[in-house]
Amino acid sequence: MSWRYVNSVFLCNSVWQYMDDKRQKPNILRRIFKTRRRLILVLVIIVVAILGARFIVSGRNGEVETARVYKGTVQEELILSGEIRAEEHASLSFLSSGELNFVGVAEGQVAKKGEVLAKLDSTNTQQTFLQAESDLRRYDASLAKTYDDVQGHENDESFNQRETRTIAETNRDKAYRAYVIARKNLTSLSLKAPFDGVVTNITHPFTGINTTLTESQIEIVNPKTIYFAVSADQSEVTDLKIGQKVKVVLDPFSDEEIEGEVIYISFTPKSGEVGTIYEVKVKLSSNINIQKVRIGMSGDAKFILIEKDAVLFVPPNFVKTDAKGRYVNLGKKNNKVYVKTGLEGEKRIEIKGDIKEGDMVYD
Repeated sequence: MSWRYVNSVFLCNSVWQYMDDKRQKPNILRRIFKTRRRLILVLVIIVVAILGARFIVSGRNGEVETARVYKGTVQEELILSGEIRAEEHASLSFLSSGELNFVGVAEGQVAKKGEVLAKLDSTNTQQTFLQAESDLRRYDASLAKTYDDVQGHENDESFNQRETRTIAETNRDKAYRAYVIARKNLTSLSLKAPFDGVVTNITHPFTGINTTLTESQIEIVNPKTIYFAVSADQSEVTDLKIGQKVKVVLDPFSDEEIEGEVIYISFTPKSGEVGTIYEVKVKLSSNINIQKVRIGMSGDAKFILIEKDAVLFVPPNFVKTDAKGRYVNLGKKNNKVYVKTGLEGEKRIEIKGDIKEGDMVYD
């Protein structure tokens, strides 16, 4: 192989390598240009987002809350927590243990006063009652015969006659007491509704089960007697009185207010409480939906202590305080107008001064 041939091959390879580099260089430049353009676009988006967020936040911070001065009713209230209870609410249990052989109601069923709800097996008790009844009839007859025998001897009754009469009388008395006890034991095997109400719970809804005297069998409630019970300490109970108006808000129905009034304030404190606590009962309005309200529902009772009509008021957060006193920002921000305050409620506060209905106040 000659030297010229080698050089020619080398020269050709160099030329082709140079041409490849020339073709690849524009592609690299295009990639770099596209990458930079995308990077700039991302940076622009981030800057715009930051500026927009700052603008929104500054706009929100610049908002000023306002309220109008109104004329109406302002109430000073005492708020106490409590729960729904019922005056006629009973847990019924048998006076003796035994086998359950009759259940005449189901949970949710309405029962009438005096209606038999459940019974225990009465086989042995019935036999005891029949025996006592027979003994009473026998001793009644024996006493009647004795009275016939001693008749006409009221003034000259002998010792034997008196003894015979006394034995007959005491036997009859013992038989009668045994009869009364047997009858009582027989009737105690039945549970009767003490009032009209709804059966809310049955411990054993089936027969053939043995129950004990310490076990509650049936729970019954009269929904028409429900009330709201609260506890007030000794510093609060002095502000309450019978007939006082109350607004009750139950936790499950926080948007509804139920009208009521105080019907009972205990004279003695509740036992088992920390401190001196008194029970207060609030009768709820007659238009309450007893299908929705349940025993044990909790809520708050707002007792209206003092009420004023036709007074100027604003929301409490618009009344500010400084070293000179209490003021409102009237007409614009930082325009202090000092006022006097009266009744303070949860959502309204009475104001007096150089201010009129319809004025605008600023926070």
